[in-house]
Amino acid sequence: MDYIITTLGNLVQQTAFLNLTWGNLVMIAVACFFLYLAIKHGFEPLLLVPIAFGMLLVNIYPDIMLHAEDAANGTGGLLYYFYVLDEWSILPSLIFLGVGAMTDFGPLIANPKSFLLGAAAQFGIFAAYLGAMAMGFSDKAAAAIAIIGGADGPTSIFLAGKLQQTAILGPIAVAAYSYMALVPIIQPPVMKLLTTEKERKIKMEQLRPVSKLERILFPIIVTIVVCMILPTTAPLVGMLMLGNLFRECGVVRQLTETASNALMYIVVILLGTSVGATTSAEAFLNLDTLKIVALGLIAFIFGTAAGVLLGKLMCVLTGGKVNPLIGSAGVSAVPMAARVSQKVGAEYDPTNFLLMHAMGPNVAGVIGTAVVAGTFMAIFGVM
Repeated sequence: MDYIITTLGNLVQQTAFLNLTWGNLVMIAVACFFLYLAIKHGFEPLLLVPIAFGMLLVNIYPDIMLHAEDAANGTGGLLYYFYVLDEWSILPSLIFLGVGAMTDFGPLIANPKSFLLGAAAQFGIFAAYLGAMAMGFSDKAAAAIAIIGGADGPTSIFLAGKLQQTAILGPIAVAAYSYMALVPIIQPPVMKLLTTEKERKIKMEQLRPVSKLERILFPIIVTIVVCMILPTTAPLVGMLMLGNLFRECGVVRQLTETASNALMYIVVILLGTSVGATTSAEAFLNLDTLKIVALGLIAFIFGTAAGVLLGKLMCVLTGGKVNPLIGSAGVSAVPMAARVSQKVGAEYDPTNFLLMHAMGPNVAGVIGTAVVAGTFMAIFGVM
């Protein structure tokens, strides 16, 4: 009888119910809310579903993220090994490979002025950097946090790992991916606030055709120029351009399909669940997390505003040929930000098609955020 009681007692002790804290319950509720947003409202489900589920798992069973050196048998938790690939910057770089293989750089090649709009949107990063320093974060932590302003999850993870800011990698990654998913909610009010109805109705001229030679040369030239100036950008910019070269050269169809489909989605699963699993209650529920989330939101708003304001300036300088709404697409959330530009423009004129025009700044923003990350690495002497 005693044996049965002892066995039942051990079973009860092993259940999660007795080990949950109020913090775990809060994070479980947050995870369920993210799942609701992703499934019910379609807010970037490919990102939010794995992130939210990783968040759910680690707060029910913390040992799923147990480090190998802390384990009695030397074997870490499942998601710990996924997370190691984040720390080594492997998964963020592979995401860039997939993004390059999926993205048409034609609008950017056809309208090189889009680079300016992509550059303007990086202003939010530097605003967040100064804000983080003012809030008491170290210079490296401030740089890692600031990249959230580019709305680029993989780059945020990449830089946090390179600058050895793993203690705040979880909040940074969750904030970055959450704001990427919430682009359709955050950006429109800023866009409408800074533009007039007349500006939103501006129709832009059709982009010129881009030749196959231009499409092939572009990723090669960008890689050479950017990586020669900032070699630290090679993992991100190099993978982005390699993926695009796969797409445009026309002779490696199998590699293009693999990079843009199977490999991309496998990496999203590994990256999403491991990022979500960094949000244990102990690591996430603190004042620094609230600061990071607030700074990320401010940076994202500043970046959106800077892009729109430069778009307004270009509108004036070109005699009304540029719709300022496309400036908001200068953040790195591809292609969500470009879709938002299209959607807001279509609200005021259903016959206005801004998507391809907005893709230019959107692609430029991806390159720009990677360049800013490389610049921070160069400043801090990190290779």
